[in-house]
Amino acid sequence: MPAVDTRLLVREEGVKGYVGEFRRKLRSGELGSLPVVLAVIIIWTVFGSLDSTFLSAQNLSDLSQQIVGTGMIAVGIVFVLLLGEIDLSVGSVSGLCAAIFAVLNVLNGMNEWLALLVAVAGGAVVGLIHGFFFAKVGVPAFVVTLAGNLAWNGLMLQVLGTSGTVNIPAESIVAELYSTVFHSPVAAYATAAVGVGLFLAASLLDARRRRAAGVPSRPVAEIVLRTLVIAALAFVTAYILNRYQGCRWRS
Repeated sequence: MPAVDTRLLVREEGVKGYVGEFRRKLRSGELGSLPVVLAVIIIWTVFGSLDSTFLSAQNLSDLSQQIVGTGMIAVGIVFVLLLGEIDLSVGSVSGLCAAIFAVLNVLNGMNEWLALLVAVAGGAVVGLIHGFFFAKVGVPAFVVTLAGNLAWNGLMLQVLGTSGTVNIPAESIVAELYSTVFHSPVAAYATAAVGVGLFLAASLLDARRRRAAGVPSRPVAEIVLRTLVIAALAFVTAYILNRYQGCRWRS
């Protein structure tokens, strides 16, 4: 008798199946994202009770802007962790790329767009080096990225020179991306709509590819439900941003 994918059985049972699967994971210690969600709720509750402005539109808008840089790096790390690997060099690599951009643009007068492309290319080269030692030579990712963390941090300091820091002008592309604000409410809602549309399209495409390959896929009803949840979160976020200054971009 061929084995049956348990995910298919869960989906066939609908909501009851998902609830039962959630209880089974809790009993087996597979908490998933639950501790993070509970921690966020506790943090928001405590800080909100200590300061009424913590959950204000202005503070939430400022926080959403300040976490973009770290958040983009974290998204990249998630893909590494999903593969069961680790990357300890992201801080040094991001610092090195920033140093390359600042030195080329500010100290050497290179066009800022060209300097930005060179910095991105530098990060790609670093990734290529790490990938070579990991995939071709067979050095564990922990060792490769730990060595990279030390090496690229040293190279960053060498690139910056004796001053150790470079001030970026207020009119540079980085500053403009940091301070750009779209005051029109349409901008925030349009951004939310585009994000939800991309999520729906990607989910439907993934389900079609899985069905074509004969592997388990999410039913359309589940995809629609997930999209509605994402849409609710996205448009609530847009509403909160519009209560302050609107949609803000940051590099």
